[in-house]
Amino acid sequence: MSIRTVRDVYVVDAVRTPIGKFGGALAGVRPDDLAAHVVRALVDRTPDLDPARIDDVVFGDANGAGEDNRDVARMAVLLAGLPVTVPGATVNRLCGSGLEAVIQAARAIALGDASVAIAGGVESMTRAPWVVQKPERAHPAGHQQMWSTTLGWRMTNPRMPAEWTGSLGEGAELIAEKHGITREAQDAFALDSHRKAAAAWNAGLYADEVVPYPGVELLRDECIREGSTPEALARLKPAFRTDGTGTVTAGNASPLNDGAAALLLTDEEGLAATGREPLARISASAVTGIEPQFFGLGPVDAVQRALAKAGRELSDLTAFELNEAFAAQALGCLAAWPELDPAVVNPRGGAIAIGHPLGASGARLAGSVAHQLAAAGSGTGMAALCIGVGQGIALVLER
Repeated sequence: MSIRTVRDVYVVDAVRTPIGKFGGALAGVRPDDLAAHVVRALVDRTPDLDPARIDDVVFGDANGAGEDNRDVARMAVLLAGLPVTVPGATVNRLCGSGLEAVIQAARAIALGDASVAIAGGVESMTRAPWVVQKPERAHPAGHQQMWSTTLGWRMTNPRMPAEWTGSLGEGAELIAEKHGITREAQDAFALDSHRKAAAAWNAGLYADEVVPYPGVELLRDECIREGSTPEALARLKPAFRTDGTGTVTAGNASPLNDGAAALLLTDEEGLAATGREPLARISASAVTGIEPQFFGLGPVDAVQRALAKAGRELSDLTAFELNEAFAAQALGCLAAWPELDPAVVNPRGGAIAIGHPLGASGARLAGSVAHQLAAAGSGTGMAALCIGVGQGIALVLER
């Protein structure tokens, strides 16, 4: 019986598209084409690597009901012009799908089942289709319910407890109540996200990371509101509670978006074949569950578990990309980590400004952490997301 040694896993490169707004610049681009674009970009940026050496392509995708059906990862491989011998698998952990893809690909490399892999995520929330259930009997005469697959619950199982199946926004309201997070605090957090994102773009910090989609006039993230003000945010009405108690608005929540992201992962042998210096090394990961209505607090335990596996503490982190599904949700998580330096959290802006294309976000966060660690030359980084229906996911990277 042979014993396999766990291998180090390196992030060689990470790219993403600019994030488009719902119905915006990327609305005309299919999700499988978005995925193919970032896969092709990674290959083109690593000319020493023979694409035939890629052992697998794993992509996260939270929908899968439209043009991203039938395994969008495999479609991306074929559309990107990779050899047909390169396989592809698509995974779904809702908002954590892109990070789940990174974790699964890294695990395969660590165990020796792969040497080189591409992991990423994609979502076109604009192009998510409407769907209709099959009728209970053939040839019905009546009307049928049509469901949007853009976001949230549909065709909910009636056996599911009602408190578990509320809207994501209502979940954010519950977290705001639980932690006493005011509307003003949420708006201030959102404004800071926009200001940091705009400053990062203006300083050229995304130049090594973002690969615009050819033929589309979108060079930077489309939802950033550089000129936003506290007064403008304060004028927005609550989006989920209209009884006077609501605090969550379109201004302090992430928007609906389109985009894709991908990372090139290798072991030591694969790294030599790329002829490149890695951005970072993957150290540990964790996924956890929580009551569905408090889904936004899912990262709290996941982050602690991942750090424990890596032998690190919150105080060790020099870069932390925490997905901003809602300001209330992000602030609720940060309240649970008093020892964390807030200056290391989302220094280049977060999802409230940049956007949250569901299946792509985890890969975007992991790639951003890797680029930040490479720019710093050393350090420990974290990427973490909350997940609808009550989960959290976290990844530790080091350099």
